[in-house]
Amino acid sequence: MNKIRLNVHLTYNTILLIFGVFLLFSSGCERDADIQYEISLTDPIDSDVITGNTQFSINLFNEVWKADQDKNIFISPFSVSVALTMVLNGAADDTEQSIIETLQLQGISNETINSSNAQLHQILQNTDQKVTLTIANSLWSDEGFAINPLFVQRNMQFFDAEISSLDFSDPTSVDTINRWVDTNTDGNIPTILDSISPDEVLFLINAIYFKGSWQDEFDPTKTRDNPFHLMTGTTEEVPMMNREGKYPYLYEKEFQAISIPYGDGKISMYIFLPSRESNLNNFLARLSVENWENWMSQFHEQKVWVQIPKFKVEYGASLNDVLKSLGMEIAFDRNRANFEGIRQSGIVSSGNLYISKVEHKAFVEVNEEGTEAAAVTGIGIAVTSLPPQFIADRPFFFAIRDNESKTVLFMGTITDPTEND
Repeated sequence: MNKIRLNVHLTYNTILLIFGVFLLFSSGCERDADIQYEISLTDPIDSDVITGNTQFSINLFNEVWKADQDKNIFISPFSVSVALTMVLNGAADDTEQSIIETLQLQGISNETINSSNAQLHQILQNTDQKVTLTIANSLWSDEGFAINPLFVQRNMQFFDAEISSLDFSDPTSVDTINRWVDTNTDGNIPTILDSISPDEVLFLINAIYFKGSWQDEFDPTKTRDNPFHLMTGTTEEVPMMNREGKYPYLYEKEFQAISIPYGDGKISMYIFLPSRESNLNNFLARLSVENWENWMSQFHEQKVWVQIPKFKVEYGASLNDVLKSLGMEIAFDRNRANFEGIRQSGIVSSGNLYISKVEHKAFVEVNEEGTEAAAVTGIGIAVTSLPPQFIADRPFFFAIRDNESKTVLFMGTITDPTEND
């Protein structure tokens, strides 16, 4: 019942998000008793799970980008993956397979998927005094809905999910759930629900809160207003932070990239900046799991002059169409979806369970003291007597990655740093 909470005091920037999967209730289903899985936290995480998570992250981001190229984007593929894996524990037949394929976890047993998630949550715990990372999961059911104890047990066991039953017909239930969201995002995302429809019987919610200060902070006195070149061809004056230091750095003809560590370096922001001869669309077209893993292996430390904008992004979107396009159509089909493992065995009903909506909200702020979730492409110069210059004065991609587990926690694009001013 206790959420995973990795609390370490920190006073700087925040990254947070809330992800909700909402199930509507309509049919009667039965499921035989199942065997409880065992968690092994001593074995290494299955490498196929990590590769699958990376592939899903890239697929998810590219689909979101298709719909929102004209705005800043910020999402947590990790959060979406966690929530969908919780739902997977109640799926069956073609619905179960569609979620597995969407998550890019084909050929991996549910036991391994669950155990790997439990191990990953353990790895993400840290004692870095400059980083706070909290992960919280919860299941909220209508008090009239007979939820399968095995479904509850698995999500408590592997995801430390908090379990609550409310009277969904009582308007205060919305406030109760939103208070949980508000608390677990440190007040930065106050709500996920506006109302509860008469058909909704269960909410699964994952919340992530990240706050980290740079290993080497930017000096605020060196922040200057400089032009940022927008995708429209116009420019905006934005506050640009400046610093020279040693950073993991990567240069290719079409982009350059830099890794800026938080705290002890376990978590870093990766910024990928397309060259002036290229653009963000060209870079994202090359973003694949193979290229990502290859790029991660090629960073080398060197002295770099870094100039990146301060920015704040608040992003929210329904992911229904995105997940359908990635292969999960059946999970949203009120007639064909099979979530028989969510309802208690032996309960007779006239309806069927299916996913009605998937909502995602995220917030990120980056300044001189710290940041989170970032991966930007940068440009280098050919003067060997001077350090390369990484000047992020045009649209870029960024990601926040846990370097120990190789897990991508957040992804985003900045097309206009002034958008949320």
